[in-house]
Amino acid sequence: MRKILFVSLFCLSVAGLFAQRVGDTLYVNVNSANLKSFTGFFASTTGAVGYGDEVRVLAINGRWAQVQRAYGNVSGWIVSSSLTTKRIAAQGSTASASAREIALAGKGFSPEVESEYKKNTGNLNYTAVDEMEKITISERELFAFMEEGRLNKGE
Repeated sequence: MRKILFVSLFCLSVAGLFAQRVGDTLYVNVNSANLKSFTGFFASTTGAVGYGDEVRVLAINGRWAQVQRAYGNVSGWIVSSSLTTKRIAAQGSTASASAREIALAGKGFSPEVESEYKKNTGNLNYTAVDEMEKITISERELFAFMEEGRLNKGE
């Protein structure tokens, strides 16, 4: 019983360390994201942030955080899983990696990891995946698809 109590208290204390709080400075950990006028995928866009951008938390509502970019006076709502407490990359870095490569590496997946994975799982062909990653769909098209299929409105 003591062991279960200890583990439970430990998990709660660790979770508190990673919780986002109003006033925190965080960093964007996705390649790019739109800031929204309110919580919800189909809310109007107020601005955009990119990988490594610094933001300050203004408010929290469930899984959404209202943030303000460190540069410029742009604020809006973003899904909190798109943010991290870890400083990503210094501005003006001389690294030759693309933003996409940096984003993948930040999530633990780099060309080296992909190469090792291919070596251990056989000669896999990622051409179809690469082609799918090039496809872009506007929010308007996505909303029309969801309406036609009577799917949840994106919350």
